[in-house]
Amino acid sequence: MKKSDIPQDPSALGRITKELQYVVDEQGNYVTDLSNGWEVKASALDITWQDIDNQTKEAKEKVLRNEASPLLYFMQLRIMDLPTLAAYTGFWKWKIKRHLRPDVFRKLSEKKLAKYAEAFDVSVDELKTMNVHEG
Repeated sequence: MKKSDIPQDPSALGRITKELQYVVDEQGNYVTDLSNGWEVKASALDITWQDIDNQTKEAKEKVLRNEASPLLYFMQLRIMDLPTLAAYTGFWKWKIKRHLRPDVFRKLSEKKLAKYAEAFDVSVDELKTMNVHEG
């Protein structure tokens, strides 16, 4: 791709970051330059973020129906899977699966709840109530 052909389409990440591109300059040398985005990639990212948002809403509904603990909601909200949450908290994956059950979650100690709250960057109260005030 020529340096003059670098896509500069607006994207959701355009305000946050730019993408490094390897391009050919006027002298035929390979150089790097930054791109604001590419329409096709921006569309794919928009679809992905919408899917994540839908999964987060579904997780919250499961918690409200008492089918799961708030951990499920925060795992979706923070885009974490079991291995990631286990790494952040030090809990075994099977323990986290157990803590996903509402009846087990309600019996967790303040110390365990604090570990989860720290991993999700929320207070223990926000963890319990799912009332999160994002900045």
